[in-house]
This record gives sequence, structure tokens and C-alpha cells, in this order.
Amino acid sequence: MLKAVILIGGPQKGTRFRPLSFEVPKPLFPVAGVPMIQHHIEACAQVPGMQEILLIGFYQPDEPLTQFLEAAQQEFNLPVRYLQEFAPLGTGGGLYHFRDQILAGSPEAFFVLNADVCSDFPLSAMLEAHRRQCHPFLLLGTTANRTQSLNYGCIVENPQTHEVLHYVEKPSTFISDIINCGIYLFSPEALKPLRDVFQRNQQDGQLEDSPGLWPGAGTIRLEQDVFSALAGQGQIYVHLTDGIWSQIKSAGSALYASRLYLSRYQDTHPERLAKHTPGGPRIRGNVYIHPTAKVAPSAVLGPNVSIGKGVTVGEGVRLRESIVLHGATLQEHTCVLHSIVGWGSTVGRWARVEGTPNDPNPNDPRARMDSESLFKDGKLLPAITILGCRVRIPAEVLILNSIVLPHKELSRSFTNQIIL
Repeated sequence: MLKAVILIGGPQKGTRFRPLSFEVPKPLFPVAGVPMIQHHIEACAQVPGMQEILLIGFYQPDEPLTQFLEAAQQEFNLPVRYLQEFAPLGTGGGLYHFRDQILAGSPEAFFVLNADVCSDFPLSAMLEAHRRQCHPFLLLGTTANRTQSLNYGCIVENPQTHEVLHYVEKPSTFISDIINCGIYLFSPEALKPLRDVFQRNQQDGQLEDSPGLWPGAGTIRLEQDVFSALAGQGQIYVHLTDGIWSQIKSAGSALYASRLYLSRYQDTHPERLAKHTPGGPRIRGNVYIHPTAKVAPSAVLGPNVSIGKGVTVGEGVRLRESIVLHGATLQEHTCVLHSIVGWGSTVGRWARVEGTPNDPNPNDPRARMDSESLFKDGKLLPAITILGCRVRIPAEVLILNSIVLPHKELSRSFTNQIIL
């Protein structure tokens, strides 16, 4: 018997995802046509012996999250439950706080997945590796180039046994080109080191504060408090993958993740990809179109385009490398490139909405998405264009490399600006 835990964070996280995270919790943002964490749940549901999937986070269990959970339970015929933390508890605190729920039914092991990663989730391969050599912690690792590895948790492994000998979260100098993917397989004994960290935090807090349970004792950082401390003690091992993997920290990385997932659909969900049909729009490459969207036959879509529920795409529209969200309208002959068009937004006829991609170097197979900074030397860096919820773009204007906050009605062109 197996379980899976998906760590979805909370509203104080995902600030780099704004203005898109204003409307829906970041884990429910649609990537390649389905909510971000549905990709995780689909992968977990395919593992033989999976009994339950738990979501742990600090979001209020509002209507969108509740509806998603109900739909996921019906679709995958598995219990999918949300456990809300009483305060943000870090990547390990929620696991310890809800340890009884996780261990109920005595699972052989449980997967732990961060919500903000895009991957092909080689969970069955991890399970095989775990069963061959059972250890408390198994981490999924991949490779990055020397410069970009500094932005991730770095793993030094024993090449013969794959034991993690050294672990450093975001080191200041190069340590290893093997990085942590944020996808783990833990055995039940893995919760003992979390208990030790909790008790140590409690003692430290009582030394500093008045007697009683210190409120910060429950905050446990898996990476720094557990992996770094236990590396080299024969408890943590790494399983390397050469499959797709990327973080989803910003809107630009969501667009890149959408491309990766759409390309995977050719093998995993070919029914989700739009086909070129007589009298239908021209499809180039991988395109997802929601069944309720209305797309004019003279529109040209793709590659890497995702069109959401109830979207209207007018005659002569050109869409490339973009996500168009629920209820948006693209009027005749608009051109949308490297952009995200928000919920219920309208782009006027002959308008052009364009961004600048920040993709990994295609000539370096180990290159990853750079963790984007919006500004450099006081200037807004060129990046993808984002239109927030219910933005209105007039006819015949250019919106280039800009971020437009929700409910704005523009009257002219903008370049390299954040429109508040």
C-alpha cells in the first residue's frame, strides 16, 4: 500500500506568480489545459497500490479547491484530501504535523511532491529503486549546468551506491551538477528525523522564550534541517532521471512547463491535442483547445498554445507560445506571441500582444529555466507579457514585454512596463 503527499504551499508563497495567483491558488493554475497539480495526481494514480493522495498547504479550502478535489476523486477513483496547516510550516512541518493521517493504514512508503514542479514523474522507477534497496529517504535528482546548479539544492552522490554524501541548498559556490527535483519517496521511518528536528526547535524556543510550546517549533525545512543534516549517514539516496523537469516559480516558467507537458501529451494523452480538421483552425505543433472554446477557421494556432474554457478566438488570429485563460476574447486579426491572456480579458482587433521568452539554452542539454528577476539596474527586464484578469486591450495597439494588473482598461500601446 502506498500514499502520496503533494505540498501546495499557501497564499503568502507564489508572489513571483502574480498577477496570475490573484485569481486562483497557484497550484490550480492551468498548465497545458489542466490545473498544475492534476499532472501530479495523474502520475500518482497510475502507480500500482496507490491508496490515497493528500494535499498539504496553508490555503483556505475555498470553492475552486473544493471543486477540484471532488472532480479529482471522481476522475481517478481515489481518495484525494486536503489537510490545511494551522500556520505555514515549511516543506517538512506539514508532513510531521499530519504524520498520523499519512501513516494511517500502515503504508509501505509515501511519495512527497512539491506542487510547483513540472516533470514526467518517474514514480514507478523510484518505487523499484526503493524496493531494491530500502532506505528512509529517496530523492529524485537531475542535472543542471555549473552556473544554474547554484539556484537549486545540490547533491553529491556516491556514483556506485547512489548514496547522498553531501547536500547543500542553493550553495554560494559550485558543489555538484546533480540537483534536487523536489520529488521524493519516503519510508515511514523518515518521520523520525522530522520528530528530532521538531523537538530540537521546541527546546531552542523554550530557551529563548517563556515556557510552553514555541509557535515556531513546527516549522521544518526538509532541505536544510533534514537532508543537509543526514547526508553521508546512509539514510538518503538519489535516483537520477534524464526526463523532463522544470520548476514553475513564475509566469514565464509556466509557459515553458506548458510546452513540456503538451509535447508529452503525444505519448500520454493524444486525445487532449487539437487535430487539423477541414473547416477548422490551422494547427501547428502541439495545441490544446478546451471543448467549449470557439475558434474561427481562419485562425492559426501553435506551437505551444493552450486555450481555456469558453474562450473566443476571432478570424485571422495568430497565436503562438501562449496560454489563453477561461472566458478571454481575442478579436479579429489579433497577434498573441509568448504571452498569457488572463481570465475574461479582451484583446481588440488588429492588436499585438507580445513577450520575450526566457527559455533555457537549447544548445545545452543540462540548461534549466533561470529564476527570473523582474528588474535589473532599475529597469524591467524583457519577459513574457501577462494580462491579468478582465483586462481590456483596445484595437490596433502594441503591448510588448509588459505586465498588466487585473481590471485595467488600456487606451494606448505600452512597452516594457508594469501597468498598475
